[in-house]
Amino acid sequence: MREKMGVLGPAGTHSEAAALYLIEWQRLDREIVCFGDIGECLHAVETGAVDSAFVPVENSLEGAITVTMDALAHSDTLRVRREIIWPVHNYLMAQHADVEIRSVYSHAQPIAQCRDFLRRHCPQAEIIKTTSTARAAELVAAAPLDAGAAAICTRHAGELNGLTLIAGKIEDRGSNCTRFFEVVRDGTVSAPVQQPDTVLLVCQIDGSRAGALYDVLGEFARRAVNLTRIESRPARTELGAYIFFFDLDAHSPAESIRGSIDAVAEKSIWLKVLGVFPVHMAHNE
Repeated sequence: MREKMGVLGPAGTHSEAAALYLIEWQRLDREIVCFGDIGECLHAVETGAVDSAFVPVENSLEGAITVTMDALAHSDTLRVRREIIWPVHNYLMAQHADVEIRSVYSHAQPIAQCRDFLRRHCPQAEIIKTTSTARAAELVAAAPLDAGAAAICTRHAGELNGLTLIAGKIEDRGSNCTRFFEVVRDGTVSAPVQQPDTVLLVCQIDGSRAGALYDVLGEFARRAVNLTRIESRPARTELGAYIFFFDLDAHSPAESIRGSIDAVAEKSIWLKVLGVFPVHMAHNE
């Protein structure tokens, strides 16, 4: 039986495109299942409705995808198998080429990624946020011809819905990328084919004690374990309580990594290792 991989739908999202790339690149036998939002997608992994989820975790322009991070931090069963860095290209598409654009539909992330373009080219347009870029394309396709509606979406989503290209690669920076995690249930993470690049930790420290974060960072520094990313999120227990995500460079000596994790665990209220996994830079022209 084919394994099921959940993605943010409907068909035509950046998530689906990156997942299809992963499936082809790794020659995986996967059936893609679309969900209405990222939270539903990850919950389906927890319940066993799908075998894995392929979800965004961070965009290079707009930062963390908090729903993904919070789900990973507060779940007892979710773990990361691999990471794909996906170059993101956004397209402005409408029902016909000579439309006078009065409204632009898209997900909040692409809207933010194309802020400069929208300010220059659609300054009077109403910006309408949708659950995904593919949903934006569906709404524009269903709008009256004289509505002046356009979508920021993938080119594939526009083509699926019969839309016409108005402008291509409208993201504000050519380096626009999104990190995606393949997330599975604990116990199903097999040893990666590639050498692991990242060890992902999440922990809660006592923020009421002066120097608590400094002490934690010192455990990595004194063992020469490189941190490639640090992110904080509310612990969701009380105001002022925070959890911290640490991306450790897995190419550091194994004993140094183990020693730093053990030392940080002793200084934390709780700590979890969310994954030891490879990172791959995709090619998306």
